[in-house]
Amino acid sequence: MTIARHFITTAALVLALANSDFALAKPEAETTERNKQFIAQAFQQWTAGGGTFFQDVLSPDVVWTIKGTSPAAGTYRGRDVFIKQAVAPFAARLSSFVKPTVNDIWADGNDVVVYWDGAGVAADGAPYNNSFVWIFRMQDLRATEVIAFLDLTQYDAVINRIPLDKQGYTQGSNQQHP
Repeated sequence: MTIARHFITTAALVLALANSDFALAKPEAETTERNKQFIAQAFQQWTAGGGTFFQDVLSPDVVWTIKGTSPAAGTYRGRDVFIKQAVAPFAARLSSFVKPTVNDIWADGNDVVVYWDGAGVAADGAPYNNSFVWIFRMQDLRATEVIAFLDLTQYDAVINRIPLDKQGYTQGSNQQHP
């Protein structure tokens, strides 16, 4: 094989590999953008007053992990378990739902990271403000895994300050929350 032919063969091989990498990168970029847009839209709907964020975003068998050392920290297996054990007890102690303000969203393939601030009002009238980082692992536009970082002292303060009766009502309230 002549040097010229070797050079042409090598160049053709490099070009073929480059084209195959490009072909693989395009679907990855599409996946990244699709997942990022899905999560961004879900947060926009939540901000606008939509109350179905967790049902819309989480797969039924999601594994949600809250990092930290609070009693609320840990791993929740399943959307219904997470809502029942972490979301509902907190929401029952609020007079207004937490409204998110997204600061930034990053995505890479099936991973989406959202940095956001939340503001609401507790049932006792005190403001609730917190900052969050949620890391979503997506599959078919549903989160199958989520890792959540937040100031759990703020969450725990609401839980500990506002008792619920046996039916899940805040004291002096006639409404049961989800």
